[in-house]
Amino acid sequence: MAKKTVASLQTAGKSLTKVIKMVKSEKTGAYAFQESIVPNDKVQEFLSKK
Repeated sequence: MAKKTVASLQTAGKSLTKVIKMVKSEKTGAYAFQESIVPNDKVQEFLSKK
């Protein structure tokens, strides 16, 4: 018999956003991805800084 999974209602995670930013390495010149979970009001600040 199949197991049924029920998602719980979580309200705490709605104010956070997962941001993926592409960063160029100064040593090799290759691009890498930097992942971070930031509050919704800090997303533009995270993306604008180098």
